Amino acid sequence: MAGIAAGLARCYVDACLLELRALKPGNAHVHAAGHRIAVGEMETSARVSAGPLTQPGAPVGRRILDAVSATDAAVGSNTNLGIVLLAAPLLVAAEIAAGDLREGLHQVLARLTVEDAAAAYAAIRLASPAGLGAAPEQDVAAPPTADLRAVMSLAADRDRVARQYATGYDDVYLTGIPELAAAQHAQQPPEWGATRAFMAFLAAFPDSHIQRKHGQAVAEQVRAEAVALHPKVSRGPDDRRAIEALLAFDGQLKARGLNPGTSADLTVASALAFTLST
Repeated sequence: MAGIAAGLARCYVDACLLELRALKPGNAHVHAAGHRIAVGEMETSARVSAGPLTQPGAPVGRRILDAVSATDAAVGSNTNLGIVLLAAPLLVAAEIAAGDLREGLHQVLARLTVEDAAAAYAAIRLASPAGLGAAPEQDVAAPPTADLRAVMSLAADRDRVARQYATGYDDVYLTGIPELAAAQHAQQPPEWGATRAFMAFLAAFPDSHIQRKHGQAVAEQVRAEAVALHPKVSRGPDDRRAIEALLAFDGQLKARGLNPGTSADLTVASALAFTLST
């Protein structure tokens, strides 16, 4: 079991580091100035959260809380809450699944408990994500009375990470993984596949992180800008015009203080699920 956990931890860290190597407009990456310190913190966060997320036999909620606690102790800020929330069920599914990862994922999500919700709530309070606000039902400031999938489903219409719990990770499997597979088929570098997945998410729906912090109109504007840019990404990293367009968009978003963090979180989850399924 220890060998399996170590292998899963490597897959998780590799997915996190792959996402940081991808050119993701507005988000932390290695290709442009402005987020170099954030990249280092996120690399550290990936490594310290890997162990808690792959504790053999540990329930989803405990993995989430322990991973966020380890991250907070190491970097003192919220660098990976969305990633941890998405990765925990995938890693449990990979631990228990005899074959198809998504079938195992459905089983994991169906078995989530109120205790999982309480631990996840504690992790969310510790991370204290920007723009969280208050919810009319099952607010994180109070003890949950429903299981983790149920409380996530209540937030599915306003938070894309929560939506994955409700839909069995539809966005990951229908948007992110196909882009990673297409890049692989085209013999494009894995980090370009992550760029493709990120831009596909950003073009498909308003980013939840931007929406929470800046409102629906701004998030929709960024989505429309991504739609216009998205077709260029499929050409691959050898197209200098695509690189220049992505870097220009990156600079514009960062100048406006807009970070598509949910699209980045979904990119990590897609890379992890893709690796665990192949």
